[in-house]
Amino acid sequence: MENIKINASVNKEIGIVLCGLCQNKMSKIPENSIDLTVTSPPYDNMRNYKGYSFEESDFKKIVSELYRVTKTGGVVVWIVGDSVKNGGETGTSFRQALGFIEGGFKLHDTMIYEKNTSSFPARRNGKRYTQIFEYMFVFCKGKIKTGNLICDKPNKWAGHTNWGKNTQRGKNGELVKTKNIKPVPDFSPRNNIWKYNVGKGFNSSDKESHNHPAIFPEKLAEDHILSWSNEGDVVLDPFMGSGTTCKMAKKNGRKYIGIDASEEYCELAKSIIAKY
Repeated sequence: MENIKINASVNKEIGIVLCGLCQNKMSKIPENSIDLTVTSPPYDNMRNYKGYSFEESDFKKIVSELYRVTKTGGVVVWIVGDSVKNGGETGTSFRQALGFIEGGFKLHDTMIYEKNTSSFPARRNGKRYTQIFEYMFVFCKGKIKTGNLICDKPNKWAGHTNWGKNTQRGKNGELVKTKNIKPVPDFSPRNNIWKYNVGKGFNSSDKESHNHPAIFPEKLAEDHILSWSNEGDVVLDPFMGSGTTCKMAKKNGRKYIGIDASEEYCELAKSIIAKY
């Protein structure tokens, strides 16, 4: 019966929040029903998520469920980094990327989430540079179906066609004059390194979001939602936290399913999402 309830809630309303382990709750979601997932798992147990820990066995089950519920052509954006343990980086990000490939997904793009600052800046007498990025692995199930690239990179030569006569090569290889040359546009698609300001006052427009220990910028969630989905699509976040992905999905005309193991965070997310 829970399958029907979830399906009905997402179709009749804008979304639903589910409390429990995501691998269990996702098993109740109908297969091939999710257009986009945007999430960041609690990797390397770097923070306390109300007692929840993320083990390798959990990861394999989660990948399996994500593949099952994702529509053909759908996308999973998996935001993850690595902690430093025993003098070396864990490599969790790479192992998880390979785990998604082994689970049937294609690695569509390896993107970078660059932060403007770090909680642990490098010291002059240190031996490691400041770490200010996380990976944003973009996986797809089969051939990707939606791509609305954000065009906000200014072009230096906007409006120009060329720096001589408007010519192009004919079939015989000779240059001939033509009017079929489009000028350089004002903006082109951005690169795959996305930069965001982080911290209180930047990550979220809702102050209470910071009651969760690890939120990513709402603009980051929005940019992925706009890039890989269309209005009316269903967006999933299996590690919902304070509800950033769900909130931005709702604001941009998408339906959402948010899952979190913590009742406290589920209630926090509900209260934030309800404002929009």
